[in-house]
Order: sequence, then structure tokens, then C-alpha cells
Amino acid sequence: MTRYKKRKIAGGLKCAGLILAPVIAVSAAGSIPHIKAAAERIGSIELSKSRTSVSREQTVYNVRPDKPDSYSVLSGAAILSEGYGVNAETYSKGTKVRLLSPLDMKSDDPGEKPYPTEWTEGGDIIRTTYGEYSGTSFFDLEKCGQVNNKTELPNETLMEASRCLPAFTISDTEEPQVLIYHTHTTESFEPYVREHYDSEFNYRTTDETKNIVMVGDAIQAELEAQGIGVIHARDIHDYPSYNGSYARSRETIVPILEQYPTIKVALDIHRDAISGEDAAYQPYVEIDGREAAQIMIISGCDDGTLNMPEYMKNFRFACCLQQQIEGDHAGLTRPILFDYRHYNQDLTTGSLLIEVGSHGNTLEQVQYSGQLIGRSLGELLNTIRER
Repeated sequence: MTRYKKRKIAGGLKCAGLILAPVIAVSAAGSIPHIKAAAERIGSIELSKSRTSVSREQTVYNVRPDKPDSYSVLSGAAILSEGYGVNAETYSKGTKVRLLSPLDMKSDDPGEKPYPTEWTEGGDIIRTTYGEYSGTSFFDLEKCGQVNNKTELPNETLMEASRCLPAFTISDTEEPQVLIYHTHTTESFEPYVREHYDSEFNYRTTDETKNIVMVGDAIQAELEAQGIGVIHARDIHDYPSYNGSYARSRETIVPILEQYPTIKVALDIHRDAISGEDAAYQPYVEIDGREAAQIMIISGCDDGTLNMPEYMKNFRFACCLQQQIEGDHAGLTRPILFDYRHYNQDLTTGSLLIEVGSHGNTLEQVQYSGQLIGRSLGELLNTIRER
């Protein structure tokens, strides 16, 4: 039984509107391409140049998946999250859930690919903060945050859609309303802030306390503290084989969505892989005296071949979430990537992929970002709760 069934839904939370806050702008140097993708990435690569607070030039890499095959949907039980490491779970406006540091967490079963205990030195880790972007593909959202439009749709059309509320509401129920899962479950991070990355580590581990599942746990803890039921599917989809990960994650989440029609939001939580020539990038921002990894929401668009007729409803949700997060925690977000991508986003009208940091970010930075995402998402969902 998951924790959402063990806790009564907290009632009487007041609706919280989006908080207006300025986007932190960071001065930048020009960008030049470097040719080095992160280990085990597949597909063709698109380059999105950014502005940065450091003098060294850089390029952000994004991966386009292959066109989706016809997926076979398997029935069966997913492994559901019990969560771990929560020291305090009571929540009221302004109260923060406290989590154990990932460095202090010990897994009873680290799996076939444990997290390293010894480190070698490779290339440089470049700490940077991405600020506002410029260019014809970028536009500012009405309150705060930006969109990177990589499609043929006019910015004006997307701007109009961005003013709409999500296409769903949540209700007062103990049933789950958010699904968290991980297509690339073994994605991992740096242990702590340091000058060099480990060239012998491909930044993947089956240890749930040191991979992207830990970030999902942080999001889950914050949502449940605000009275929102969550299912966190922890299945490994990218190990031992990386290819076919999206088909396998679909096989996990479709039965969950069929069993729980109350689920309105499905978040595929990843990390990015931002690399340069002999360098790994660590995009971070300081929020309330702590370092958080910068995040990027990806919302897919249908070019007529992806079977996502309601993709614009996902985009509306993406814009609402982007503005909520950026309004609550200025500088945390990179622009929404709106591109011709599938990522199983045909399954709900609240389906998004969120890149939490990159492989150059630290475990504590990404855990903190997970908490901030969960807080802001909870605030947003409680504004669209049926009364």
C-alpha cells in the first residue's frame, strides 16, 4: 500500500496563485559547438545555444528520439513507491519537508550497477547558470519564464495557448492524481561539488538512493505533504539495455493509468546530459541559500506522425507549471522545450518530461530541485482543485 492511502487528504488549503517574480538574467558569452555527447545517449542531436555567466563558451545538447513504434501494452503490477528518507511530513504554507541527504542514504539493494565509492579525475566540471535566452525561437511567457519553440507553429499561437489553464482539474480524493516515473531510471549525478568529473563513470547506477528515482522521491514527498496522492513507479527501463526504454516505460505506466483513472498528471523525470570538449556542465542557481540544479520542461508537439492529437493541452499545463516554478523560485527553470517529440505524452493531458539538472550536477542539488518542483506543482494543482 502506498503512502497516499495511509494519509488523509489535507483539507482546507487555500488556493495559491502564481507568484510574479522577475527572471534572473545572467550576462553571457557567445556559444560555439563542442562535439561530445554524454555516454549512452541515442538519436540525432540538436544544438540549442545559451547565454551563460561563465566566460567559457558552451552548447546545450538535446536528444531527439526515434519515431515511436507501435507499442505493445503489457498488464501487470508496477513497483509502487513507499518513499524514504522523510524526516517531517506535516505541511502548511511556508513549511518545508526535510529529507535526508542522498549522501547519507544507504540502499539495501544497490542492484547490479552500484554507485562508485572511489573516483578518478577526468575533464573539467564547469559550474554555470543559464539566464534569459534570445532569438526568434524564444518567447517570454506572460508572467515569467520562457519557451523555446522548435516547431513550425507561430510563437503567437503558442502564446495564446499559454494563457489557458490546464485542461484538467484535481479533486478531493485519497486516490492518486499524480504519476511519477522514469524512462531512464539509472541516470545519475556527481557526488558533490568538485573540479573534475570521473571519466570512468557513465553516470548511471541501479542504486535508487543515487539515481533519478531519488529526485522522484523528493517530488513525491512534497506533493503528498500538500494532500495530493502520488504513485511513483520505480521500475528500471534503461538497464541493462538502453534502447527501447520508452516502450518499456509505456508498458509500466499504461496499466497504472488504466487502474487509476483519477491520475491527471504523468511526469517522466530525467536528467539532461550537457557536455563540452573535455567538460561536463553543472547548471545551478542559488535559492534560499542552497544550490539547486536548473531544470527544463519538455512538451511534445505532433507533426502529424506522432498520434498526439491533444498535445496542446500538455503545452498549456507546461506553461502553467513553468510560470509557477519560475515565479516561486526565480532562475530555477530553463525555457520549456516545445518540439516534435513523443515521450509517451499521448496518455494524459498532463504528461510532461522534466530534465532535472545534468550529469554534472550533484546529488544534493538535484534532490533540492525535486523538492522545489514538488512544492510548486502542489501549489499549482491546489489552485485547480474542485471545491
